[in-house]
Amino acid sequence: MARRSTKTPPPEEFEERILDIDVVDEMQGSFLEYAYSVIYSRALPDARDGLKPVQRRILFQMNEMGLRPERGHVKCARVVGEVMGKLHPHGDASIYDALVRMAQPFSMRLPLVDGHGNFGSLGNDDPPAAMRYTEARMASPSSLMTESIDEDTVDFAPNYDGSEREPVALPAAYPNLLVNGSSGIAVGMATNMPPHNLGEVIAAARHLIRHPGADLDTLMKFVPGPDLPTGGRIVGLSGIRDAYETGRGTFRIRATVSVENVSPRRKGLVVTELPFAVGPEKVVSKIKDLVGSKKLQGIADVKDLTDRAHGLRLVIEIKNGFNPEAVLEQLYKLTPMEESFGINNVALVDGQPLTLGLKELLEVYVDHRFEVVRRRSEFRRGKRSDRLHLVEGLLVALVDIDEVIRIIRSSDNAAGAKASLVERFSLSEVQTQYILDTPLRRLTKFDRIELESERDRLTEEIAELTRILESDAELRKLVSAELADVAKKFGTDRRTVLLESAGQPASAVPLKVADDPCRVLLSSTGLLARTATGEPADASADAKRVKHDVIVSAVPATALGEVGAVTSAGRLLRLRVIDLPQLPETAAPPNLAGGAPVSEFLTLADGERLVCLTTLDESSPGLAIGTEQGVVKRVVPDYPANKDELEVIGLKDGDTVVGAVELRTGEEDLVFVTDDAQLLRYQASQVRPQGRPAGGMAGVKLSPDAKVISFTAVDPAEDAVVVTVAGARGGLPGAVSEGTAKMTPFDQYPRKGRATGGVRCQRFLKGEDCLVLAWAGAAPARAATATGMPAELPTPDPRRDGSGTPLPKPVTVVAGPV
Repeated sequence: MARRSTKTPPPEEFEERILDIDVVDEMQGSFLEYAYSVIYSRALPDARDGLKPVQRRILFQMNEMGLRPERGHVKCARVVGEVMGKLHPHGDASIYDALVRMAQPFSMRLPLVDGHGNFGSLGNDDPPAAMRYTEARMASPSSLMTESIDEDTVDFAPNYDGSEREPVALPAAYPNLLVNGSSGIAVGMATNMPPHNLGEVIAAARHLIRHPGADLDTLMKFVPGPDLPTGGRIVGLSGIRDAYETGRGTFRIRATVSVENVSPRRKGLVVTELPFAVGPEKVVSKIKDLVGSKKLQGIADVKDLTDRAHGLRLVIEIKNGFNPEAVLEQLYKLTPMEESFGINNVALVDGQPLTLGLKELLEVYVDHRFEVVRRRSEFRRGKRSDRLHLVEGLLVALVDIDEVIRIIRSSDNAAGAKASLVERFSLSEVQTQYILDTPLRRLTKFDRIELESERDRLTEEIAELTRILESDAELRKLVSAELADVAKKFGTDRRTVLLESAGQPASAVPLKVADDPCRVLLSSTGLLARTATGEPADASADAKRVKHDVIVSAVPATALGEVGAVTSAGRLLRLRVIDLPQLPETAAPPNLAGGAPVSEFLTLADGERLVCLTTLDESSPGLAIGTEQGVVKRVVPDYPANKDELEVIGLKDGDTVVGAVELRTGEEDLVFVTDDAQLLRYQASQVRPQGRPAGGMAGVKLSPDAKVISFTAVDPAEDAVVVTVAGARGGLPGAVSEGTAKMTPFDQYPRKGRATGGVRCQRFLKGEDCLVLAWAGAAPARAATATGMPAELPTPDPRRDGSGTPLPKPVTVVAGPV
């Protein structure tokens, strides 16, 4: 309620004025004024420079403050205060928000402000710091927006209170509206324009300058689609074509994702680019909500590894047993990793909001640029003409400088001197005043030469500017050349990939991995992997050897099944096949370079090692196990499904499992080799199967101080060999740097009874007193060094107790084909 004055004025000062106004008319008028103010003064960009009023005022005021790219940064609060106090009659929050957006490289394809400090993050997950903390200056591209603004290139209008003047549009040396896009909500209308590639837009503009009648299809050869600051993939181009034709259209943006091995046990989806204006935290939150509500399957974990050094990196780990491609399609469907962008090209043209297509947007900008260059040329020609007029007058005075000095000295005052000079030399008043203002030191012979050079230069420049102003072709050529220079200086490669379609539909890829047959492999260096097929690889003797191609154990399995892992401590551990990395289908021999260490899947005690792999098929003949102290055991295949760890042999103190193998038929021969060069071979049927906790029975008779170094099972129907390597006691176990090796056909060794001493398998040479390595199995035998590199073995020697031949390189393991 208004306060009434306590002083009563005289009655004659009162004059009652009451206007009756229809409330409908008042509301309509007020609403239209408000709507026009929002449309024209706040929300919509001008089609000429692509800027909203607040953006234009920020750049203009920063230019007036001298905050150019070569100058230092100043506090954003200072810029906001200057803009608010002189030009923008609104709150500081709206000004600072616009300033922040112009400094964000993920919002603008060509940022207009160079900022120091926290200017926010993608998707506004991390809001910008307050303006009292951040600093800013004009970016290099924004200097092109205000270039030549002081040369009468654009119109100026009073500010909100008439105390200042501001430009109605900036000169804009490049098509900023298309390059940086725009978004805004007015009253009854809105605009939403995506960013584009600077080089592509300028190429289209230059083509339009040369060919004003170019059609849309031709222009789209230069501008095939938007180029978003955050990259990504645009799927489906029909909506873009509609937008470029009518000003309205829709397209879909997808994140850029690759399938990688994010850990030795799992594959994952690595996101390096997200849709425009979508932040990683929004994606992570949505994925976690979907996983928690059981609407999304197959995801084990989500990690945001984004940093300044590597940029955006969102790692989505996929559970074993799920196809990453199918999970990715679900993510596109259910999360912001795929978003729609609705193009609505609404901009102000001569103060009126219009919906414009690609050609119309380019035409408005090109016409604006023509006007800017024309007015700039007129301004420069006028300035040069004025200067030429003064130079010519001064040259006239220099021709007869003595007379000029005499007239000046004889005059009573400056006015008289001025009149006398005008009458004597036929000069204009401007020229005469300039002569009078020129100091005597400028009237030397050298200055006359400089003035003549300046006159000639000004004459040439005026002629060139006149040629541009009088020729439409020259004007177009100049505008095109200037645009080409901008593209050369600031052009960058395209970031967004354009795709006609999304490719393979989600329904074509099953979500879960099929339970296909495969083989699980264990390499000599302790790497585990599975193949893509259940068929054994070609392991012909003449195949090219590669690193990690010696497979010490291989068992058939299925992708979703389990296998057993037997350790030197007599334990059997369950191993999920789907957890193992899958090898690519490469040529033989098998290469486990893509495998993962045993430690990634099993927890072993100190000194415990993995001996072999076995199926968990209870219909098989079971496992055959041999220990260092000469014990042998056949294990009844009884593996309870509810236990992940089982004991398969009760070991005596100090004993350890040397070898284990799963029998296929039960008709195999079991083979012991001791370090004193004794080999014992007998049928597996001589060993009675026992339960898992049993301790086994005597397998081989050992000499004093002797021990078993190898235990294997050999099918007598196969072509098999025995490999032994002799060395000296006290050397490094499992590594032979000096010694001799011998390969002998397996059939040279006769069968003996269980628990006997066997027969000699190699004669020691001088300096040798034991076997350090031995193996018996199907040919061809393969050897490897400690690092998994292939090693050569000697040719077969038919003498079972003959001596060996020197090794070309150290050998740590021997195995047969898989």
